Order: sequence, then structure tokens, then C-alpha cells
Amino acid sequence: MSLRKKPLLSKSRFLAGLQCQLRLWHQCYNRELASEISPAQQAIFDAGQEVGRLATRLYPGGVLIEEGHLQHSEAVQSTLTAMDNSEIPAIFEAAFVCDGVRIRVDILERGEGGRWNLIEVKSAASMKDVYLYDVAVQYEVVRGSGLEIGDAGVLHLNSQYVYDGANLELADLFAFLDLTEPVLALQHELPAKIAELQEMLAVQNPPQIPPSRHCLHPYLCEFWDHCTAEMPEFWIMGLTGIREDKLNELMAMGVEDIRHIPDPFTLTELQERIRTCVVTREDYVAAELEEELTNLEYPVHFLDFETVSPAIPIYPNTSPYQVIPFQWSNHILSQGGDLNHSGFLFGENGDPRESFVQSLLEIMGEGGTIFTYSNYEKRVMSELANCLPQQSDRILATMDRFKDLQALIKRYFYSPKFRGSFSLKSVLPVLVPHMSYGDLVIQEGTHASREYQRLLNSETPPEEKRKIEQALIDYCSYDTLAMVKIREALLERF
Repeated sequence: MSLRKKPLLSKSRFLAGLQCQLRLWHQCYNRELASEISPAQQAIFDAGQEVGRLATRLYPGGVLIEEGHLQHSEAVQSTLTAMDNSEIPAIFEAAFVCDGVRIRVDILERGEGGRWNLIEVKSAASMKDVYLYDVAVQYEVVRGSGLEIGDAGVLHLNSQYVYDGANLELADLFAFLDLTEPVLALQHELPAKIAELQEMLAVQNPPQIPPSRHCLHPYLCEFWDHCTAEMPEFWIMGLTGIREDKLNELMAMGVEDIRHIPDPFTLTELQERIRTCVVTREDYVAAELEEELTNLEYPVHFLDFETVSPAIPIYPNTSPYQVIPFQWSNHILSQGGDLNHSGFLFGENGDPRESFVQSLLEIMGEGGTIFTYSNYEKRVMSELANCLPQQSDRILATMDRFKDLQALIKRYFYSPKFRGSFSLKSVLPVLVPHMSYGDLVIQEGTHASREYQRLLNSETPPEEKRKIEQALIDYCSYDTLAMVKIREALLERF
């Protein structure tokens, strides 16, 4: 087998390799196979950059190593120069390379006795297992470069912090989690892991690793679409809720297609239903569904919310990632069959919650079944009851009126065309083929949240703001119309 030049590992490449060596291979040699960055992923990247910039303000006098990742050698030299200047208390994006691994440290803080504190900034509000290896590989490279490390850990957002609406108290907004001891405990195994990845990258052919649940955790692999393109039409990953051990058991048996799962294999009730529908190519329709869809109080509301969850709180009395609803759509079906639509979009700067709730309670009145797709809207309403005590009684009075259409479908209906997904985007084209989100400017909720933030941005041109407003209205109203049409299509089965 011929050898090829090994690319340098980086922190992100190392973590990718821990998740899946094939992912690392593609990152190094086949980047063109990656899917486009989704709005949801871009939102995570944007939040990370925003939080990273804000965290540096905790270290006044710190300097940024400005060279980009393509100028790593120059960045290393700039880092050394900054370290030699005792007047500099912290270095941002400090660059190091050791034994074929290059890294950038978010914050390298000058400590006592010639030691340095290694600080990884995360936009998350809690610890994740992957962060330990994230810090550990940086520790390995920095220590290998000759530095003595004091503390090493993660600086993350504090979910308990409540913004007063006037000043961000950065010392309270961020929380530091010291990972020095567990990082030290990992050091004995890192060299072998690094060497294994480097050796894998040196050979001619990619590793043969079939797609499975590891592709989704801790992050969705950007090569998922590529690696799953040749999977069977009824791939076993379409068994809703299948555990990783059960999935691995089937794969070890050579089973990739749901139709080939042997009868003795233990499945949940829902998974058995999916298998039966796939084998027979017939839909499952339970008689109870008709009663659930018709046992209603009129007028019937079909309700959907759009929300935003800023990493850095921007409204008084809110915390990092607190859900803030800014838009609702409500299709209202009368007992006589008339269908009307109402909507609300808070397009001003300021906290939208009071206006949101007031307008919603007015349109929902005191009676009528409220259909939603998932229980998300009900959870948001419950949170609003806590945040707006003056409206709490009226909000809580609506709780018993909610009915989750997705839950009803999951319990009483299945089509093989769902491919194991009960999302609105999966169910709608199966039950209502003439409806599709494909022609909408905004096609999913995270994109709506990002566009709303652009709508409020003072630098967005007025004409662009009008387009964003219309796109948001179109998307949210499409969700509620979709529920109306799904209910109609299901009733036609009886």
C-alpha cells in the first residue's frame, strides 16, 4: 500500500477523528463531499463567535493573534513574541504546533510562577463530554511546546445569569469549569490516539466505516448525506428511537433493510408497526384517530410559534438561550367549515413577549381546541406564564385546550413514506402531496430565528427588512395551514 503525505492535525480535526475516522479522512482529502452549512449550524457558529469575542473582555489588556489559520507559522511566531512581553496578561487565539498537531487556544492567560492558564470558550450553557478531549488535546500540544500549564478548563455561559436590561455583568454571565485533573488523567492516552489518526491519514484508501448513530453525536457529520446516499430505501436507521446497541446488533447480523429484520428480533411497539408497514407497503390507521381528530370544541385553532433564543441575553430579566416568542400564526376553523387566518409578528426593538401574549390571548378567546404540531407551543406558554405574572391566569387557562397533532399521528398513524420521521416537513408531503416548503424563502425554524435577528438589525436596509417580514409571515402561516390540511387528509381515511 502506497503512502501519502500526512496533513497536520488540528484540534477540530482531532475531535472529528475521535467521532469517526472517515469524517476526518473526508475533511482532509474530500472536502467537496460535505453538505452545505445549514441555517441551524450557521446559527451555532455565529453564537460561538459572538460569545468568544465577548469573553475576551474579561481579560483587559489581552492581545489577539491576528494571523488566520492559513498563516499558522506566522501565528506561532506572533504568539511567542506576545508571550515574551510580560506586560501582556492574556493572549487570544494563541498558536502552537507540536508533533504534527497545530492548535489555537481561545484564551491563554498569564498565571503565576511562569505558568499559563489554558481557557477554551464555549457558547454552550453546560458541560459536554466532548469538551474534555477538546481541552485535553490543547493541553498536550501546549505542554509539548514547552509551556507549564496551571489551570485548564472551559469558560461557558452561565444559564442562571439574569440580565438586568442595562449592563451585562460578564463575571456573572460566564462560568469557568476547571478540567485540569480530568485533562491530566487523559494525557497518557492522547499520544496513541493522535498517532492512530496520523497513521490512518497516511495510507492510500479511506477507512471503511458504515454510517450509524456515531455520525450524529456529538455533532452531525457534514458528510452524512454523502455517506448515506447508497443506503436502502428502508434503512434500519428509520426505526424511530432505535438504540445504538440494537442498531449495532442488526448491523453485525448484516441487516441494513428494515424488511430483512428477523421476526425474533425484539423491537418496540412503534418499531414493530414501522416494520409491518414497510413489509406490507400499507399505511397503519388506528380507529381511535378519527375520534381524536373530531372530538373538538369549536372554533378550532391551528397554532404555531416562532421563537428566538439569544446566547447573550438582550431583554431584561432573561437568561442565556431563554426562549423568546416573537411571532404566531393561527388558522381558525369554525363549526360551519369557514377557515380564517390571523397572525402576529413583533417587528420592533424591545421585548416582544407582552405584545405577543396580549394579541394571542385575544385571538384565542376563552374556548376552542388548539392544535399544535408537538408540545413546543404549550411549553412556551407555560414559560410565559412564569415570566408574565399579570397574564399568568389567562395563559394557564388555555393549557387544557391544547392537542398535539404530531403525538396523535405517532400513536395512531404511520406511512412507510415517512421514513421513520414524524416531523412536519416529513409528514406533510406524504399526506398532502401538493404542499411543499420548497418554494418558501424560509423553510425551518432556526432559519426563521436568524432572519428575525437580521430584521431587528439597524444595519439591515428597509427593503430587505420588508422581504424578511414577508418571508417570516409566509413560513409561519404555512405551518398552521399545513396542520389544517394534514387533519383533513387523515379524516379522509375514514
